[in-house]
Amino acid sequence: MIDALRKISSPSIANGIETFKIRPRNVGHMTSEIKCLFPDLGPLVGYAVPCVIRAEHEPLSGHRSSTFEWWDYVQTIPAPRVIVVHDIDEPRGQGAQWGEVQANIHKALGAVGVVTDGSVRDLDEVRALGFSFAAAHVSVSHAYVHMVDFGLPVKVGGLWVKPGDLVHADQHGVVTIPKEIAGQVAEAVAKIEADERKIIGVCQSREFTAERLKDLYKQIRPGTY
Repeated sequence: MIDALRKISSPSIANGIETFKIRPRNVGHMTSEIKCLFPDLGPLVGYAVPCVIRAEHEPLSGHRSSTFEWWDYVQTIPAPRVIVVHDIDEPRGQGAQWGEVQANIHKALGAVGVVTDGSVRDLDEVRALGFSFAAAHVSVSHAYVHMVDFGLPVKVGGLWVKPGDLVHADQHGVVTIPKEIAGQVAEAVAKIEADERKIIGVCQSREFTAERLKDLYKQIRPGTY
């Protein structure tokens, strides 16, 4: 299932989800500030491992999570894993938690990428590693970045993400896939794309007329014209 989803763009995933009518069309995706920085790596797909960070101030006593406990927690989420990071600073992105070292550590822990409303850095090295970044900011420094908490729902790019949620991201943005339909989304996308190819075929035909297009719409999209 994961391999099939990796072959599909995030907009097509969003289209496929809509056909099941299990959530409103204006929910389930992040705002446009968060996009994949390495689109050539293909879609980022995996199960969410959420955490909360801050970078502006030094960690207060008792308000910094254990790095070793975090590593143990990461491995409790099914692979492939996508780390989902909420930066609680305001403004966000004042220091980068994610760079070459963290990417290598988390790839070894079974993660394939990170989604964050905070900052990342070491872009060339991380891209060469094949580890995906979907981020709102890029920062030269890590400042006082530290993890505050993990294993709780986080709101990133306007979307609440829970531990284990299935995440799909590419250069268009980030969407979550409801688990109850995850195995059926690829088939739904294939049907939508078949209909879209018919529409495009008519539009690009030398025999194009608006009437031909209307007739096709009546067949494949009844009640939407």
